[in-house]
Amino acid sequence: MFRGVTLGLRRQWGQGGLWQRLRAGGTDTRQPTRLGLTLATNRKAASTSTTGTATRPTVHLHVNRRVVEVPEGASLLQAVRAAGVEVPALCNHPRFPARAVCRLCLVEVSDTDNSGANTNAATDAKNTAAAAAAAAPTKTVPACATPARNGVWVETASASLKSFRRSDAELLLARHPNECLRCEASGNCKLQDLVRVYELEDRWPKVERSSTAHPEHALHDHTSPAIQRDMDKCIECGLCVDACGPLGQNINAIGFAERGGAQLPVTVFDLPLSETECISCGQCTWVCPVGALVEKPAWHDVAEVLSDRKRVTAVQVAPATRVAIGEAFGLAPGDVSTGRLVNALRSLGFDYVFDTNFAADLTIMEESAELLQRLEGRRGPLPLFTSCCPGWINYVELSRPDLLPHLSTAKSPQQMHGAMTKRGPFAHRLAAEQGEGHDAHLGGGDTQTKTSPYIVSIMPCTAKKDEALRPSGAGDIDAVLTTRELARLVKAKRVPFASLPNDGAFDSPLGESTGAAQIFGASGGVMEAAIRTAVHAAGLSNQPLDVRALRGVAPGVKVAHVEGIGEVAVANGIASAIKLLSTDDWRTRFKMIEVMACVGGCLGGGGEPKSDDPDILMKRAQGVYSIDQRKTVRRSHENAEIQRLYRDFLGAPLSDTAEDLLHTTYAPRHSPRDLVGRFVAAIDRRDGRAAAALFEPDGVLEVGHSQVLVGPDAIGSYVETELDPQPVPPPQRRHTFAEPASHDSLVVNAPNGRTYGFDAQLGPNGRIARLVSSPSPRNP
Repeated sequence: MFRGVTLGLRRQWGQGGLWQRLRAGGTDTRQPTRLGLTLATNRKAASTSTTGTATRPTVHLHVNRRVVEVPEGASLLQAVRAAGVEVPALCNHPRFPARAVCRLCLVEVSDTDNSGANTNAATDAKNTAAAAAAAAPTKTVPACATPARNGVWVETASASLKSFRRSDAELLLARHPNECLRCEASGNCKLQDLVRVYELEDRWPKVERSSTAHPEHALHDHTSPAIQRDMDKCIECGLCVDACGPLGQNINAIGFAERGGAQLPVTVFDLPLSETECISCGQCTWVCPVGALVEKPAWHDVAEVLSDRKRVTAVQVAPATRVAIGEAFGLAPGDVSTGRLVNALRSLGFDYVFDTNFAADLTIMEESAELLQRLEGRRGPLPLFTSCCPGWINYVELSRPDLLPHLSTAKSPQQMHGAMTKRGPFAHRLAAEQGEGHDAHLGGGDTQTKTSPYIVSIMPCTAKKDEALRPSGAGDIDAVLTTRELARLVKAKRVPFASLPNDGAFDSPLGESTGAAQIFGASGGVMEAAIRTAVHAAGLSNQPLDVRALRGVAPGVKVAHVEGIGEVAVANGIASAIKLLSTDDWRTRFKMIEVMACVGGCLGGGGEPKSDDPDILMKRAQGVYSIDQRKTVRRSHENAEIQRLYRDFLGAPLSDTAEDLLHTTYAPRHSPRDLVGRFVAAIDRRDGRAAAALFEPDGVLEVGHSQVLVGPDAIGSYVETELDPQPVPPPQRRHTFAEPASHDSLVVNAPNGRTYGFDAQLGPNGRIARLVSSPSPRNP
């Protein structure tokens, strides 16, 4: 069947349309796209969940002579896998409709004369049906895009199919660089798996992925703080386009351009990813079957710090990580591996292992207090939007700055934990120990250099890498690793994760948490946790502990009524939030709205282990809620360590100390306010390189009208050499905007208590052309 095609490969390889012609057997469902915007289609996703199949109609068919029963509407690919037969499919993902472009899942199908025949009949009837099938015409179809039908006979392993799959996969290799040893996806790459299983070879000359006719399509883009694009590794599966487009997040930052051999996923108008409206959610990296899209790796730097043993190291672990990390080591989805995870981190060499859930409880204390103040008309407009999800915050700052006044000023648990670890009592205790020369983790001695702890967070989210660089929080987290990155580090250090005892415990005091904190990992969890504490603070006792109306992993908007507060909503996925915000009904209907950019919440984050399990989010959610159910303390305000922290250090929610450490401000992205905020954040951490990068090549900085610095080099040098060195630990107070909810105010409160006004002019490249700083008349 494929012989004529494969024999002519070498002769026709250089012609632009060969790639598509070779792989055009069957129906091609790829849709035309341009300028990164997917054109509207009427494709419908077939249901992939087998939940509740007892009440659904089923179909019976044969796969390689095995009788298979699957739900009506299932694809042939699902039927094949239900039979235990392995057929490769690089472009298929259960979350999206089949594209059928890789062609690796082609199967041969024939019909019997009696499609409604009982497949459980006697042996002679089976033989008769098999003979009828052998005599029937055979059709080659893509299994992923073909519905299963009663009585169909499916062949997956004929000689012609095997030959085609090998040729097809080897042609993919011809356009793929041999960089497996250095690729971040190595060991978790479907193409690499094909090479190993089928022993594929480089039989064809290597062909450059770039196009001389379209040099504007950059192959490599590492400008984003969260995501790396290496399009020379792309196999054109289209899953990233689906994940970012109307079928997924509806952000439309990437999409297909060109046709034929020049086709390539590109950013809108070929802008660097950092200059698009990408929210860093990382869903494109989660569905990419190869290494074309990966999170920006930081685990190599962490491994080096752990090996050097020159700094005290502390790590915090997000709630969604503990129910997903086991998947990378063969454990069941949703397996609660908290103890194993703690033990693995200690084996890697971390001095302190903390729980992000501690800061989740802290977040609820601050956010609930903020909600009550807004209900009383004392702090900003209603409804209050949650601020835990950095992908959501990125969306608001990039696309909906009109919503900024509605955002909670409470930092996310990651950033709260980082502030408490780097600038709170823990950091002061470490500094005192170093000063006395008896820090056990550094080995003691007077020769030790006094340094702040090296703080690492383990997150299910690629956007957390972006968040760690935000003004008012930059420097509190030294490195963010996704769950996938941690798995790579554990494997690289040969830590036997799956066989570790599941009994590890977090360090105190930044490791104690409640059940409310754990459900932060699921969509609706932040809202449910906030309700548990808000109703208590408001003196309402009739609200049930579990708000099941807010649970569930399906995309959409979930609504619940809370006695004494009103209606609240949960937008599960940024696309659902965009739809909710498309009208003004939310402005008057709801008192509080939770938004999680990724469907399912953090447990569906772009940094979680990749999975083709259609029920993966549900299984992880079950793990999250099982932890909550087993907790003896399930309300954030009942956390004894949180109570002690407020009593001994913070004072009360929304106190001045809490505002300094636990709250933040916002700005429309790329605005003067945004750039000034990033500049003063660089000043706080004495980061001359970051400060210099904000200025145009001939940018000017005027300091108090007495000192004029011209050019990024002079400005960077001033920050690093002329300002007093940053103390250890860093001061609790940092530069903050005097008007948190303003779009354009450039008045800044300095750590020394004085107030300064800035005048910023932007240049043609969107950077600062001139920045003037002067004392504000507000100063006493």
